[in-house]
Amino acid sequence: MDKGIVLHGLAAVGYALLMAIAWRVTATQPAARPTWYERFGLALVLIVHGWGLQQLILPQGHLHFGFASSVSITVWLGMLVFWFESLWVSIGGFRLWALPLGILATLLPLAFPTTQIVASADSGWLRIHLGLALSAYCLVSVAALHAILMATSDRHLHQLGADSRADGSPSWRARMLDALPPLLALESLLFRLIWIGFILLTLAIVSGSLVSIGLTGNILTFDHKVVFTLLSWITFGLLLIGRQLRGWRGKTALHWTLTGFALLLLAYTGTRFVMEVVLPIRA
Repeated sequence: MDKGIVLHGLAAVGYALLMAIAWRVTATQPAARPTWYERFGLALVLIVHGWGLQQLILPQGHLHFGFASSVSITVWLGMLVFWFESLWVSIGGFRLWALPLGILATLLPLAFPTTQIVASADSGWLRIHLGLALSAYCLVSVAALHAILMATSDRHLHQLGADSRADGSPSWRARMLDALPPLLALESLLFRLIWIGFILLTLAIVSGSLVSIGLTGNILTFDHKVVFTLLSWITFGLLLIGRQLRGWRGKTALHWTLTGFALLLLAYTGTRFVMEVVLPIRA
């Protein structure tokens, strides 16, 4: 467990260094792609971060999970998606937004190291279910970030000069927004992420049903996790149908995406945060 915390600390330092480099690069070229040494550096940090997660979640062969580790692995998977996407799509400006999340996610386990052992972790179907669920959660989280950035970028384009300093130079917020890809590219990437996330969420529900049958004999156990996951799945399904049939986009897509993400957040991370952080503080 201690080794996982140390590796998370090293990853936080790596993300911070990459953030400093990205800030310098985008100062002169806002839409510049990540340089080769930035990609290489991010790959190394992702390896350290992933190693830290392995030590944190699977110490001595037991499966541990908690609020901070769930946030950490979500951001790690999101950064992994960003790294691969940046090889083919010009989304380099996202690093100004993604790297601070990496710093925060790797510092959380240092502040909230509490975890719980997952029961029946030796079950093959349970491991498959957890992998699918985490992957879906990651992509939905990244999609929510995309939706927020799209809305913020759109507002920024309609308020030219609003983010300038007194001397007319762009503020740090304007620099970060100017580095983002065009809105059409953001929208295409958003719905690609939602489609993949929806498919993975569907597979997670199916695999979860198989796990439930093996453990309890019931197809589904309707606790808070299952209810919020199903509501999230329905929300994203309706969004994709609306996109195909009604051409939903813009604020409509934003509201549906954030609603689906909030429901999925409540399915695990939100309740885990209350149990591990809020309740112990009150006690």
